[in-house]
Amino acid sequence: MKIEISQKENLIYRLLFALAIIVVAAALRIAPHPWNFTPIGAMALFSGALVGDRRLAFAFPLLTLFFGDLFLGFYKSGLMLVVYASFLLSVLIGRWVENHRSLARISGATLLGSIQFFLITNFGVWALGSSYPHSLPGLTACYARGVPFFWNTLAGDTFYVTVFFGGFALAEHFVPVLREPARASIQ
Repeated sequence: MKIEISQKENLIYRLLFALAIIVVAAALRIAPHPWNFTPIGAMALFSGALVGDRRLAFAFPLLTLFFGDLFLGFYKSGLMLVVYASFLLSVLIGRWVENHRSLARISGATLLGSIQFFLITNFGVWALGSSYPHSLPGLTACYARGVPFFWNTLAGDTFYVTVFFGGFALAEHFVPVLREPARASIQ
């Protein structure tokens, strides 16, 4: 017996499953973890790639960050805005993957997301903070001290992208109602 579902129902099931993964990411952010080994970058990429409604795709990472910060504590507002903006850029990178999910694209998006987070947030630390002189040597020192955090960011993004995108692909494979509807070919 084959169960027919409408395209609207399919989209709702896919969205709910994607939201469940995003909720897991939010919970994992407040769990103990090594510095910068968090699911937020991966969740922003995932949200951009899988959540069709652009407003929701951008809202989920922001809400996840905000609610996580309620538990973890807020920090210097200027730097916090830089961090939030960086994750919004990761959502945009995820949009690039949206209709063309492949290992190469997802891997490239993961690397690009980690690199942009490193560059933007360290620039923010340098520009908005007082720990480094506001000079080229100060900026260089800030980036140099951030390198160990970059490796944790990249490792965390890679791990969680694998879990989120891989888990979603497995669910699509084994749960028919989650499969993306076939697109009409244009000739």
